[in-house]
Formats: sequence, structure tokens, C-alpha cells
Amino acid sequence: MKRTNTFAVRPLTGDDEQVLRQVLDASAALWNEINYQRLIRYNDEDGFEGEDVWDADTGQLEGQYKGVLGASTAQQVIAKNSEAWRSFFRLKEQFHDPDNQQVTEHPEPPGFRGNEDDGRVLKGVIRKDAYTVEWGDRSRLEFVVGEELRDKHSSPKGRFRLEIVGDPNWPEYDEQSRLELWYDETDEVFRASQPVTVSDDTQATPLAEESAALDIGANNLVACTTTTGEQYLYEGRELFDRFRDTTREIARLQSKLKEGRYTSQRIRQLYHQRTRRRDHAQAALCRDLTERLYDEGVDTVYIGGLTDVLDTHWSVETNAKTHNFWAFKQFTGRLATTAEEYGIAVEVRSEAWTSQECPRCGSTNRTHRREDLLMCQCGFEGHADLTASETFLARQTEQAVRPMARPVRLEWDSHEWLETSHSHRPKQQRTDQSTVTSDGNLAAGESA
Repeated sequence: MKRTNTFAVRPLTGDDEQVLRQVLDASAALWNEINYQRLIRYNDEDGFEGEDVWDADTGQLEGQYKGVLGASTAQQVIAKNSEAWRSFFRLKEQFHDPDNQQVTEHPEPPGFRGNEDDGRVLKGVIRKDAYTVEWGDRSRLEFVVGEELRDKHSSPKGRFRLEIVGDPNWPEYDEQSRLELWYDETDEVFRASQPVTVSDDTQATPLAEESAALDIGANNLVACTTTTGEQYLYEGRELFDRFRDTTREIARLQSKLKEGRYTSQRIRQLYHQRTRRRDHAQAALCRDLTERLYDEGVDTVYIGGLTDVLDTHWSVETNAKTHNFWAFKQFTGRLATTAEEYGIAVEVRSEAWTSQECPRCGSTNRTHRREDLLMCQCGFEGHADLTASETFLARQTEQAVRPMARPVRLEWDSHEWLETSHSHRPKQQRTDQSTVTSDGNLAAGESA
């Protein structure tokens, strides 16, 4: 299984910090130079669909930067930029393919990592065989740097050493991949990300063969129904409001920049802060939901495709939420990775019309939605997103879903997802599901 150790690193001395900054700055500068050469070729009218981007002189750039980075690291920066361009061309091809509905926005070429005047984003990459990590009482990271820096740091044997802060999530692994290093301007700390392959023996086994279905919403991030009769609702309005406020502040600061400038240290901090908040909440949601589903004996989770969400609910605000704020594709990948640890499979299926179908009479043209309420002319009323997840689950399992217990509603408190006063256990951390007694109330109105 593929997993990632993310941890903070600390230079041993002030000179070491300067060396680390030089390495990361040179990595960003090399990225920018190769990216500029490729972008110029891509925009050349004489070029053909960007094929000339591969004619950039990468060998000359490698020679220019290997004195600081080392040849292996310079090669990795160039290789990573090549991967970004290949991904761009692949997304562009999918966008123009009428039979492919996964890419709904025109992709943009890889961007730059700041500039020398406004400050570059300090970010680099180390080849998998050019670094070592040792875990223990004095955990440390060591990697190769270029000859120009080998006499400027305090580490022995020419390898640059950093102290690791904290413990890893996956200290034992079969193989490590390319390491990423960057400076977190918000927390003012250096961080590293180490992808690893761990043994499948670490994977748990579901306790039963139950199923669950998720409805990804614009206001409620996730509505979930299980075949055991449980429902979970992760509310996202407050999270999105903070995301939108930060976006507006970024736009305000950008409007005040001098002509020719596109960013500033404060703008970069806000972008980073906005992304970290979202990723933190997203990762915590995936972990919290997966643990609940594991306790319920769920071995398969069905999640609706993004195309269906946009087809049935498209608006400027909904588009901003699904694409920019909630990052649907990232969420799906993160959920699949987390669920894999528990032996739970995640399958993306079409959920077309589930948010408009009445669970009582089956009509899709007699229903209408008012905020979170789905109503039908037959008399049905229920929570729209929870009803959609229930209908979606019934379609995938082709069996009647058990009567719903009172739904568990969760809100984000900037640290973890806590159950609200409308749930089984108000405003406290989740306890073992086996100790919870359902009150038998219906979650989705009169659908059962």
C-alpha cells in the first residue's frame, strides 16, 4: 500500500538553515527556468500542440544548478516538471474528449514558484536513493547536496543532516519514494513529505459485508447512509464561509499590488493557509468517517461522480465549492487511501437524479428542494442530502435499506469533527459505536 510520512525538520545550526534555504531556493529557481523555457515553446504559434516543450535545454540547466543541488537533485526537479507537463497534456486531451466527462474545466500549464523579486516558494525534491531517514530517539534526515555547499554545513561525510521533529505515521516500510521538502511560511517551519510502500499486513479486515453510499453536497460536505441504518452528515457551511472570506482577502490584496507584480508574501501565506485548512478538515473527515464505517462492518463505499453533482446543481457558487474548496478529486483519492487501511473498497458510481428522486413514489419531476429540505407532491418531506445518499445506496445494493436511526450530524471546530446537539451525543468526541443505542427515529423524513 502507498502511504506518506509527513513531518517537520529542523536545521542543526544557523549555517545549516542557510544551506537548506539555498537548496530549496535553487530548486525553485531551476523549476522556474525549465518551466519558462517550456512555456515559451508551448505558446509559440509555430509549435504544434505544445510538442516543442520537450526541446528545452535541460542539460544546460542541470549543469548550471548541480553545484548547489547535486546532479541527482537537479535531475529530479527537471523530472518533476516534466511530469507536471505530461499531466497537463493528459488533462487537456481529456477535456477536449467529448466522451470524457471527468475534466470539466480547461487545464492550465504548470505554474511558477514565485520569483526573485517577490520571493520564491522554497520547495525542492530529492531522489529516492539520494536521501536516508532514520527513526528513533534522535530521528534524522540526510541527503546529498552540491559541492558548493558541502563545506558550509555542520554535517559529517558530505551529507546534509536535518533533525526530524515528531514521530512518523509509517516507521516501517518496504520502499521509499522521492522526498519533497518545503518551507511552511504560515507555521514558519520546514517540512518533508516521504511517500512509502508499506506491507499489506497493516491493512485491517472489515467486520462484516455492509455497504455505504455518500452524497457529496455543496453545503453539506458529505451525507452518508449505510445498510445498517446509520446516517452521518458532515456540515460544511462554516468551512466554506472561511474559505470564501480568505479568497476575498486574497483578491483585495492582489488589487493593491503594483503594476507588474502578481503576488506577495502575505498573499502566498493566505493561499497556503486556505489550502492547509481545507486539507486538514478533509483528512480528518476521511479518517472519522472511515472509522465509523469500519465499526459498522462496512466493506464497500459508493461515492457519486462529480459530473452528476454539476449536472444537477450547477451554479457559480456550487462550482467554486466542488472544484476549488472541496477539491472533489483530491477528496475521493484521500478517502480511498484512508479506507484501504481498513480493507474498505471505494467505488465511484453515477448518482444521476438521486438528489431529485422521491423515495416514496419514485418521481423526479414532482419534487423540489428548499435549502436542505426535499419535498414531493405525494407528501414526502426529508433532508435532501441524506435522502439522496439513501436512494443512491438502494440503487447500488439493489436491496431495501433498513429504517434509519437518528442521523449523526458533525461540525468542524478547526481541529476535529464533533457531533452537534442534534446527534446522538452532543458536542463530544465520538465513542465506540457499539455503546450507542439508536432511538429509531427516521433520518430522511417519511422515506422508510
